[in-house]
Order: sequence, then C-alpha cells, then structure tokens
Amino acid sequence: MNAVMERWVGTCRGELLGRMLIWNQAQLLRALREFETHHNLHRPHRSLGQSAPLEPAPEPITSSAEIVELNMRRRDRLGSILHEYERAA
Repeated sequence: MNAVMERWVGTCRGELLGRMLIWNQAQLLRALREFETHHNLHRPHRSLGQSAPLEPAPEPITSSAEIVELNMRRRDRLGSILHEYERAA
C-alpha cells in the first residue's frame, strides 16, 4: 500500500501542488478534494486502458464518420490547472 500512496502523492505534487500557490489549509483541502475527484472520475490511467478508476471504459469509436463529427467539451477545474474533456451530446 505504501507504493500506491507514494505514486499518488507524486502525481498530486507534479500535477497540482507544483502549479499553484497554497495560502492556507482550507484552500489546500479544497484543492486536494478537487484533485481527488478529477483523478478518480476523469483522469485517464494507462494501466486501466485510458479510463478512469471509478468510471466504466468508454465505448471505442469504430466509424470514421463518428471521428469527423466528434464534438468535445472541455471543463476547467481549479482555475484552469486541471482540464476535463468529454463528448458533447
């Protein structure tokens, strides 16, 4: 379990804490909650086939017509430090 936590802390430091200035404990806790949600629900993980841990794997796009008409939506979190992408309906 120690290796898993070391990996998560390294990811958190590299992707979040290295990019923002923390002023107080409340801001730190809010940022860590946002990052945890992003990490578990939206961030792609290589070991899971580019899907998020708490979400089912997306359906693969098999038709080239679907790729041409692909409409994506971007949502910024934590003041544009984290970006989440999803297919627009």
